[in-house]
Amino acid sequence: MLEDSPLTAEDVMTRDVKVVHPETPLLDAVRLMADNHISGLVVVDEQNRPVGMLTEGDLLRWHGEFTERQAWWLDHLSEGTELAPTFMDAIRSQQRKVKKLMVESAITVFPETSTRDIARLFYERKIKRVPVVQDDKLVGLVSRADLLRALVAELAKKG
Repeated sequence: MLEDSPLTAEDVMTRDVKVVHPETPLLDAVRLMADNHISGLVVVDEQNRPVGMLTEGDLLRWHGEFTERQAWWLDHLSEGTELAPTFMDAIRSQQRKVKKLMVESAITVFPETSTRDIARLFYERKIKRVPVVQDDKLVGLVSRADLLRALVAELAKKG
């Protein structure tokens, strides 16, 4: 359905993107995700250029040695679930920075990139979100939820 849509990244993107820097303490990044009910953050440099991504999946891989129940907590960060004190203590004790866990070299798109191309990118690269850049600076983020909302709008138009 999105293959026929004239919509672009600029039409569907989230403009108020929560970001962190490579030197941000991991605890701060996890709190930002939990407090804002989001499952991923764009990592930017001092010039607001995307340099990576930090997602719930990265946190789950990092804590593979934790119990299934603790992994479940992380998986539900975007739903605002409170994290157990033992898990938070483990993160505090690590004194890790975002740069240790982030996936470097974020895949980006431009404001004029079609939603069809973004959907294809999500499928082919097995990703869930992509930063939108203009002049190498972050201007937005397109997530699967943004594409889903665009799809609903397109379906509603067609009756």
